[in-house]
Amino acid sequence: MQKKLTVAAALLVIAALVGWAVYHRSHSNPAASAGAAAARGQTLTVPVIEGVVATKDVPIYLDGLGTVQAFNTVTVHTRVDGQLMKVAFTEGQEVKTGDVLAQLDPAPYQASLGQAVAKKAQDAAQLDNARVDLQRYADLLKTDSITQQIYDTQKALVSQFEATVNADQAAAESAKVNLDYTTIRSPIDGRVGIRQVDAGNIVHASDANGLVVLTQLRPISVVFTLPEQKLAILQQYQNLERNFTVLAVSSDNTNVLGEGVLAVIDNQIDTTTSTIKIKASFANENLRLWPGQFVNTRLLLTTRKESPVVPVSVVQRGPDGAFAFVIQEDQTVKVRPLKVAEQIESGMALIEEGLKPGERVVVDGQNKLQPGSHVKPVESSGKGGADGAQPNAKTYPGKKP
Repeated sequence: MQKKLTVAAALLVIAALVGWAVYHRSHSNPAASAGAAAARGQTLTVPVIEGVVATKDVPIYLDGLGTVQAFNTVTVHTRVDGQLMKVAFTEGQEVKTGDVLAQLDPAPYQASLGQAVAKKAQDAAQLDNARVDLQRYADLLKTDSITQQIYDTQKALVSQFEATVNADQAAAESAKVNLDYTTIRSPIDGRVGIRQVDAGNIVHASDANGLVVLTQLRPISVVFTLPEQKLAILQQYQNLERNFTVLAVSSDNTNVLGEGVLAVIDNQIDTTTSTIKIKASFANENLRLWPGQFVNTRLLLTTRKESPVVPVSVVQRGPDGAFAFVIQEDQTVKVRPLKVAEQIESGMALIEEGLKPGERVVVDGQNKLQPGSHVKPVESSGKGGADGAQPNAKTYPGKKP
C-alpha cells in the first residue's frame, strides 16, 4: 500500500513540472508567438478582385442645387373695364406674340371714339371759318378799315380753335386706343396657364388676379447657388472666348434633363447663406424643364485629359487618409497613400497622386489584407466594373496594348 502511494505522488510531481514548463514557454516570448502567427497568416493566399489603373478624360464639375424659372412670366390684365365677351384661348395652349387671347365688349368704346371724331369735325369747321375771317380782317387792316385790336382778337380765336382741334385729335386717338384694348393680345411667345375669369364676367383694369398667366418655356432659365469659395475657381476658368456648359440633372441624379450655358453670375454674395447665385439658360426644346422644378446642376469647368482613374472601391480610408492596395510582381500587396480629387464621375475616382497608369490595384477584398499579404486574383462577378480599371483588365484606355 505504501508503495502505491509513493508512485502516485511521483506521478503528480512529474505532471506539475510538465505543466509549469508548458506555461512558461507559451508566455515567456509573446512577440515570437505573434510573429509566428503573422508569418502563418502571410503564407495564406487571399482571393481578391484586381484592376488596372486606367487613363481617361475626366470632366470637372461644380455641383449645385437649382430651381427652374420661366424665361418670361406675364400676368395678362385687361387695360380697360368692360364685359368679357369671349375667351379665345385653350388652357395650356402655345401662343405667339400678338395672338388674340380675349375680347371685351367694344360697343361703349366704339361710341366714345365716334363722339371724339364728331367733336373734332365740329371744332375743325369752326377753325376753318375763323381762318377765313382772319384773312378778311388782314385785308381790311391794310386799308385801315378795321382796328388792330379786331384783327388780333380774330387771330387769337384762330389759335384757340387750333388748340381745340388738337385736343379733339388727342381725344379721338385715346378713344381708339381704348377700343383697341378691348381686344386682348399675347405680349410674348409662351404657354397659357389656367383661366382665371370666365366669359360673361365684368372685368376691371384694377383686378388683382388678371385673366391668365403666360410663361415662356423656350428658352427657359435655371437659377442655382454655389458656395462662395467656388467663385474663385469659377473666375479662374472664366474667359471671354467660351461659355460654361451647365447640365440640369433630375433630383435623383438619374437623368440629364437639358444642357445649357451660363447666362449671368450675380453681382453679390448672399451674406446669410455664403452662396453666390448663378443663372443658366436652356433651349428646352423637349420641355423637360418646367417652371418651379427643383434640379441638380453641374457646371463644367474643364476636362482633364488622360488622367489616372480607378473605381471608387479601390480607394480606402484610414487614420492617415486615403490609400490603396497595390499588387506587386510577387503577388503581394503594398499600401500606397493617395491624393484623390473631389471629382467622382460614373463610379470612377480621379487620382491626383499615388498611382500611375498600368499599375495593378485591389478592387475588392481589401478587408482581409494587410501589407505583405499574398493575393490571388479571381474573376469578377460584376462588382467594380467601370470604364477604365476593369477587374482583371490587361490593358487600359489611353495607351496602346
